[in-house]
Amino acid sequence: MPSPWGWFAVTACDDAGGNNFEEPVALQEMDTSNGVLLPFYDPDSSIVYLCGKGDSSIRYFEITDEPPYVHYLNTFSSKEPQRGMGFMPKRGLDVSKCEIARFYKLHERKCEPIVMTVPRKSDLFQDDLYPDTPGPEPALEADEWLSGQDAEPVLISLKDGYVPPKHRELRVTKRNILDVRPPSGPRRSQSASDAPLSQHTLETLLEEIKALRERVQAQEERITALENMLCELVDGTD
Repeated sequence: MPSPWGWFAVTACDDAGGNNFEEPVALQEMDTSNGVLLPFYDPDSSIVYLCGKGDSSIRYFEITDEPPYVHYLNTFSSKEPQRGMGFMPKRGLDVSKCEIARFYKLHERKCEPIVMTVPRKSDLFQDDLYPDTPGPEPALEADEWLSGQDAEPVLISLKDGYVPPKHRELRVTKRNILDVRPPSGPRRSQSASDAPLSQHTLETLLEEIKALRERVQAQEERITALENMLCELVDGTD
């Protein structure tokens, strides 16, 4: 398990299959930088790639089940530091060129692809480089996972290259508001609020509205007069 940049730590699993995070089984000192560590792990090849934000190199190690657990492989170096790093899933690699990893290095104004390949003379598919890898299909639906179920990833073969599957049919169940009908029964009688306004009631409302408008206008004039008095007092004190 990677730790903050400067040290690289690996934890192990106990016999029961649980994670043991009390003590690392291996420690690897990287450098004295305090930048953010960007780790990427490829379970197919058991290789972990370590990139540091602000650093200009990618160090990669092989992880094994036997001591010393961590084996240094190599370092990729460039001139410009990376602001960020992305990692292409295995199904997006070019198997005809023995490509085992592809990174996307973020610069200030561009994104640079970094390709890592294994030199092979044969043009045949390399089974040792490309075991079956997790595909895009989910092993569980969301409601199944929320109910506590667990499942292994759905693996795919890259022998013929990755072929995107057909899009699954998306089904949305939506209620039709027309299906919700009012309860059957006798219609209620017209209430007083539903009755049309009489001529007398309409005239009364119009008079109340007119009186309110006149009151609001008077208040506005009063506010204006008070503001003018305040300005005169302030000018007088100056």
